[in-house]
Amino acid sequence: MPNEDSSAVAGETGGWGMTRARLDREEIEGNIAKVIASMQSLEVGFEEDTPVSIVSMKEWDWSQGVGLFSLYLYYKETNNRDTLRYLTDWFDDRLREGLPRKTVNTMCPLLTLSYLYEETRNPEYLVVCEEWASYAVDEMPRTQEFGMAHGTLDGANENELRDETLYMAVLFVGRMGVLLKREHYVQESVRQFLVHLKYLTDSETGLFFHGWSFARRDNFARALWGRGNAWYMAGLVDYLDIVDLPLGTEMFLLGSLEQQVRKLTELQEKNGMWHTLLDDPSSYEETSATAGLAYGILKAVRMGYISEDYRDSGVSAMRAVLRRIDGGGRVQGVSYGTRIGLTKQFYRDIPQCPMPYGQSMTLLMLVESLRHMDEL
Repeated sequence: MPNEDSSAVAGETGGWGMTRARLDREEIEGNIAKVIASMQSLEVGFEEDTPVSIVSMKEWDWSQGVGLFSLYLYYKETNNRDTLRYLTDWFDDRLREGLPRKTVNTMCPLLTLSYLYEETRNPEYLVVCEEWASYAVDEMPRTQEFGMAHGTLDGANENELRDETLYMAVLFVGRMGVLLKREHYVQESVRQFLVHLKYLTDSETGLFFHGWSFARRDNFARALWGRGNAWYMAGLVDYLDIVDLPLGTEMFLLGSLEQQVRKLTELQEKNGMWHTLLDDPSSYEETSATAGLAYGILKAVRMGYISEDYRDSGVSAMRAVLRRIDGGGRVQGVSYGTRIGLTKQFYRDIPQCPMPYGQSMTLLMLVESLRHMDEL
C-alpha cells in the first residue's frame, strides 16, 4: 500500500502561538464540501487485508459508520437536505443487500440510523436498531468484569478491551437507552465507560492504551495510540450530548478528559500535529488522530468541560489538519485500520492513505470550528 505524500498539501506553516492569517467561514465551508465529496467517492487502490473494504463507503463496517455519523452531524448543523438524502439512500441500499454479522465494529453505523429513524420515522430503521441494541446489551460477548469484548469481522478477540469500542458500540447503546426509554441500556453504557477507563488509562500520563487483555493481564505493547485516544475523546464529548449522567459520574469522566488534554498539550508538535504513538516522536505524525483530538478539545472548551486555555491547542491542530487536505479534498497522512499491536514498531509501520474515518474526523473538526470563528 503506497504512502501518500502529506507534505504536498498547500497551507500556512508555523507552530501554534505564531501569528497567522485569520480563517474565514467561506474557507472552512469550502473545505467541508471538498472533504464530504471525497469521502463519498473514495476508491480502493490497493489490496486490503480486511474481510470487507474499510475504504469504500459502499460497505457496512466501523470505518463507514464513523463517516456516516459525521455526515449526520453536518446535516444537523446545516440542514443540508442532500446530505440527509445520501444517508437515507446509503442505509436503504445496505438494508436491501443484507447486514453483516453483529460485532462491536459492525455496530458503528447504527448510531446514525437511530437518529435517521427520528428524522424519517421509517419503522424498518427502528426494528434494526432495536435488534442490534438488544444483542449488544444481552448477548454480545463480555470480558471479565463485563466489558464488551472487542469482536470484529476478523475475530472474537475474547477477553480483550480496546478503546475504540466506546465509539463503535457504546455510544449506540446509550443512545438506544434514551430513544427507547430503557434505563438499563443507559446504565450499561456507563458501565462500559468505567470498565474501559479502569483498564486502559495510563496512570502516569492520563492517556489511554490501545487495549487490555484479561488473558495476558497486560496492555499488549502499552501503545499510547493517537487515534485510539481520539476515539475516546471524540466519543466522550458526543456521549455527553446523548445521555444525562449522574453528576458524580459526569465529573469523574470530565476529570479523565482534562487529564488527557493536559498531557496532550505537552506532546503536541509545534506544527500542531500529534504522532501516531503520542509519546514517540520517531513515529509519524498522524492526521486522523490530530483531527479527532482537535474536535474533542474544541467541543470540550465550547461546552465548558475544560478550560478555555486549551482552545489554542485545538485551533493549532485544526490548522495543521487543514494543511493536509489536498486539492481533491482527500485528507492525507491517515494511518490505515490498526489492529492491536504486540510491539510499538507495529504502529510505526502502519501505512498511510486517505480513509473514511480520516475524512470523517476532519469533517467533525471543521463543523465544530464554525462555532469558533472568532478565535480562528
